[in-house]
Amino acid sequence: MITSGSDSVEDVDHVEQQVSTGHLPAWEQVERLTVETHDRYRHLDDGQVADYIPLLAEADPASFGISVAEVDGATHDVGDSGHPFSIQSISKAFVYALVCNSRGHRIVKDRVGVNNTGLPFNSVMAIELNDGHPMNPMVNAGAIATTALMPGTDTAERWEAIRTGLSAFAGRRLEVDDEVYASEMATNVRNRAIAQLLQSYGRLDGDPVETVDVYTRQCALMVTTHDLSVMGATLADGGVNPVTGEQVISAAVCRDTLSMLAASGMYERSGEWLFEIGIPAKSGVSGGIVAIAPGKCAIGAFSPRLDPAGNSVRGRCAIAHLSRALGLNVFASRAESQ
Repeated sequence: MITSGSDSVEDVDHVEQQVSTGHLPAWEQVERLTVETHDRYRHLDDGQVADYIPLLAEADPASFGISVAEVDGATHDVGDSGHPFSIQSISKAFVYALVCNSRGHRIVKDRVGVNNTGLPFNSVMAIELNDGHPMNPMVNAGAIATTALMPGTDTAERWEAIRTGLSAFAGRRLEVDDEVYASEMATNVRNRAIAQLLQSYGRLDGDPVETVDVYTRQCALMVTTHDLSVMGATLADGGVNPVTGEQVISAAVCRDTLSMLAASGMYERSGEWLFEIGIPAKSGVSGGIVAIAPGKCAIGAFSPRLDPAGNSVRGRCAIAHLSRALGLNVFASRAESQ
């Protein structure tokens, strides 16, 4: 009889991970489809720009960019792909990967969790209903707990580890937008309350005020859709940045991160996203989305108009279109006889 020391009965660490993901169409076809997708949705005006962070409310609702980065380093950029915006909650995915890479799979799973709450991203109720457990790193409670797990002897070292790590994913040095950071710090009372609640349950390492400060800084890092596509393609390519060639994290951590995004990356709409679009993804309230097709590519999209769950409407539609057109849905198959 096989037994396990954790709460899971799986015992497969001795089995070598095999991979079979397929390939993208030729570069010219990917380029054409990316351009066509941008043209198809650039006049879509559904959704509302986020306004609970004052500075985000000033975003131009007409902005729309799409980027695709292939695992061989080829890139495709259309529209406002060079327009900078704050990464916001998309940072959660990459900080989670950095923490898993430094702390290990089991520790992060036990401390933060892997299950969808089914509730909004900033829910306090979810914490109380689960005995103080954050449940997963893609909601604010789990993200704050994850940020607290970053290695470093003090707040400054932990912040620098995050900035340096996310820059390695992007392949260039990322900088904080001080105005966005100040605007969020002036309105993040709920996040401070969440951090203190986690501390009261013994679920948070370090000072809650300092942890929220670092978390807010990571959300204020500025990126473009090109950056997001390269960051996502690093997760798609076993942890190697396909543009710089740097091994940022391990292939095992990529697998863990993508499984987490599949389950919880799009908040309470994660099940719907996976059902309709079929690839792991993460969104942010500034209007960015990154979606990853393992072994193939990643898509970065940006447009500020959001649906009620906080996901970019144009970005969601564009990624859905490209997922089908490029054969990215991880659940899609065809009969061998065809």
